[in-house]
Amino acid sequence: MGFGISKITDGVYSVGNSIATQNLAPGKSVYGEQLFKYGGKEYRFWDPSRSKVGAAIKKGMANMAFGSGSKILYLGAAEGTTISHMSDIVGADGVIFGVDISARSMRKFIYLCEERPNIVPILADANSPMTYKEQLGGFTIDAIVQDVSQKNQAEILMRNCHAYLKAGGFAYLSLKVRSISSTDPVAVVVEEEAKKLEKEFEITEIINLEPYEKDHAMIVGKRK
Repeated sequence: MGFGISKITDGVYSVGNSIATQNLAPGKSVYGEQLFKYGGKEYRFWDPSRSKVGAAIKKGMANMAFGSGSKILYLGAAEGTTISHMSDIVGADGVIFGVDISARSMRKFIYLCEERPNIVPILADANSPMTYKEQLGGFTIDAIVQDVSQKNQAEILMRNCHAYLKAGGFAYLSLKVRSISSTDPVAVVVEEEAKKLEKEFEITEIINLEPYEKDHAMIVGKRK
């Protein structure tokens, strides 16, 4: 490589104008992303246009409450693009529980889990968090990422936080504004959704995800 690599935060690296994670499954690309080696280790470029968490990091998200050994609940796993990078970040001592209601997405997601033993696939409705209590195995959850694009996005996050998030843990609401209102200004919707969380969370930052995601924001909160 013709340029260096520097650490942004635990498990995430800056490489030129890009970001990357150290590959937990060397030789394996998840969604066509480029792999590269540096200092005897293999890394994966993280495409922020394919991942809202990646977009938030690229836009300077300051509160990264997940690192080596973290226990993460991810709502809206889909086929696991973002979760694969978070799997790299939490490492072999961490675990990510990926919840999705789509059986079709889950079939593809399970293939990823077979290569990454720190990911637990859960076919369930994130609106009903108690239905997957047993799958979480009694783990204390350090952070929850809510990436389910429904009108009640904030409520889904709150339900899961009430059930599983530790005191002082962080919540990440990946807000798709147009799932809530097709006409209201983005800033108005984001402010209203953030207010829903304020009773139980200290809102630490709100990040507009453009140009990587149109009409999206990442709302980050620390549980009181």
